[in-house]
Amino acid sequence: MRNSILIVEDDTELASHLKTLLRQAGYSATVKAKATEALKFADTVRPDLVLLDLQLPDLTGEGVSVELKKTYPDLPVIMLTGKDTISDKLEGFRSGADDYITKPFNADELMARINAKLRQTNANGGILRVDDLELNQRTVEVKRGGKTIALTPQEFKLLEFLMKHAGTVLSREMILNRIWQNAYDIETRVVDVYVGYLRKKIDKGARKRLIHSVRGFGYTLKAK
Repeated sequence: MRNSILIVEDDTELASHLKTLLRQAGYSATVKAKATEALKFADTVRPDLVLLDLQLPDLTGEGVSVELKKTYPDLPVIMLTGKDTISDKLEGFRSGADDYITKPFNADELMARINAKLRQTNANGGILRVDDLELNQRTVEVKRGGKTIALTPQEFKLLEFLMKHAGTVLSREMILNRIWQNAYDIETRVVDVYVGYLRKKIDKGARKRLIHSVRGFGYTLKAK
C-alpha cells in the first residue's frame, strides 16, 4: 500500500508541482488549499505525512499543526514556508512540526526528508531507532542494546524529540520551546539539566555516546 501524503498549500502552481513530484516517487498525494478542508480530510482519511504551508487563507499553518497533533500525535508534519527566521522556526516546532523547510527548497532534499520521516514512523509501528537505541512511541518504552531504560515523562519527551531529529543540531531554545511549551518562566539551563539526566541513563556504560553537545548552541543525537 502506498503512503498517503497530504499537501496543505494555497499556491496552486507549487501544490501541483509537489503533487507531481510525490506521485513520481510512488506516493499517493492529496492537495487541500485551505486549513478547514485539510482538517476535515484528515479526520476522514488519516494521512501518513503532511506537507504544510504556514500562510493559509483561513488559519495559520501553526494552528493546523496543533489541531492535527491533537488527533494524531505521531503524525509527521513537515512545514514548507518562506518564513526563515529563528523565531519562525521556534513557533513551528512549538506547534508540533517535526521538520521545517524554507522556500525555495531543493526537491531532492525534500524527498530525502520525507523518506526519512516515513521510515521513522510508518513501517516500524511507531518505533524510533538510532544505532542500538530504540524508542516505542505507542508503549512509551525505551531500550538500549535490548535493555529497558526507565525514563520520566519529561525525559521521554526530550529523547523522542532528539530521536525524531537525529543528526540535526537543535538549539537549547528550540528544545525548551518544544518540550516545556508555554513555560515562560523556565530558563534554557533546564535543558542542560535534563540532557544530563538522559546521558546518565542512555550513554553511561554504552559502547558509544549518542547524545552530543554542540558548544555554544545545543545538542544532537547521532551515532558517530
